[in-house]
Amino acid sequence: MTIRPDIRFCTTADGVQLAMGLYGKGPPIVRAATWLTHMERDVESDGNRPWIEALSQHHTYVTYDMRGCGLSSRQVDDVSVDAWVRDLETVVDALGLERFPLVGFSQGAAIAVRYAALHPERVSALVAFGPFATSYFTTGNPDPRIREEAEMLLKIVKLGWGQQSPALRQVFVSKFMPNASAERRSAFDDYQRLTADAGMAERCMRAMFSVDVRADAKRVRCPALVFHSRRDQMIHFEMGRKLAALIPGARFVPIDSDNHLPFGDEPAWATVAGHLRDFLGEVAPLPQAVHLTPRQAEVLLQVSAGHTDKAIARALQLSPRTVEMHVAGAMKALDCATRAEAVAKAAAAGWLAPR
Repeated sequence: MTIRPDIRFCTTADGVQLAMGLYGKGPPIVRAATWLTHMERDVESDGNRPWIEALSQHHTYVTYDMRGCGLSSRQVDDVSVDAWVRDLETVVDALGLERFPLVGFSQGAAIAVRYAALHPERVSALVAFGPFATSYFTTGNPDPRIREEAEMLLKIVKLGWGQQSPALRQVFVSKFMPNASAERRSAFDDYQRLTADAGMAERCMRAMFSVDVRADAKRVRCPALVFHSRRDQMIHFEMGRKLAALIPGARFVPIDSDNHLPFGDEPAWATVAGHLRDFLGEVAPLPQAVHLTPRQAEVLLQVSAGHTDKAIARALQLSPRTVEMHVAGAMKALDCATRAEAVAKAAAAGWLAPR
């Protein structure tokens, strides 16, 4: 039986209507939007369908179309990373979600990273696939060919996105799925044209090329799982590894695939699905019987920010020895052997939300 989303709508503070798609039942898990989505057609997409099927089995999987794309408002003024983050905030608030794992693919991973840094009390876990912390315009690499390649890609979108001939769009198809069958490549070409017009595609790409979430990644405090396809031609493998290195305690998993997002029928997807199951099981909420005292939670929050015992003692007007005792008490309550494990477990359970 084909999975169909429960489609709903919400409106942002600047008047943009966002289309949301909800799949399955259970605790929520949210995906930050990317520009290649369409709520009525996502389940037909070879890249999106495996995630929908896997994450809707035991969760309410919440997705939405980015502003200017899919079923969301097509005419919008602001296309930027900050606007995309505010859109995610709008979706979460509209659905009344308090705490949830957050998923992001490609540019959606950058949105998810910034949201997780801004809202640690809401994000219990972070999953990123094919991510990047910087892009063409923010890399810092002085090689002029990098900027030239970005401008070339933008021109290809401007000239070829809305044309009947797929010749120019095949540049992007080849980057997303280089060795796919002709049938799959043709279907993706039709799908990407459906998701946005040429003007919006160019604006989304320009904003994407300006992403810089390095500082945000360092402030993420929840458990994080980062995947990247080894032979990804859309976002190079090293970019995913660099982002994972910035997130404290993040787990990095290389995926043996040529595709930007692996298909559900290739062996690589089984690897992804297995890690997802294990990771989401690990970050499940703690039993209600486990409690931290307010002071233990306060001290662990300081530990999660990287402060030393002496610095924490000064900030909370305690002695360093008392700080040690509160950390030890929290580790015992959480059944953890290390401080890092205690921070991850407490964050996943919502104990480290700022008070």
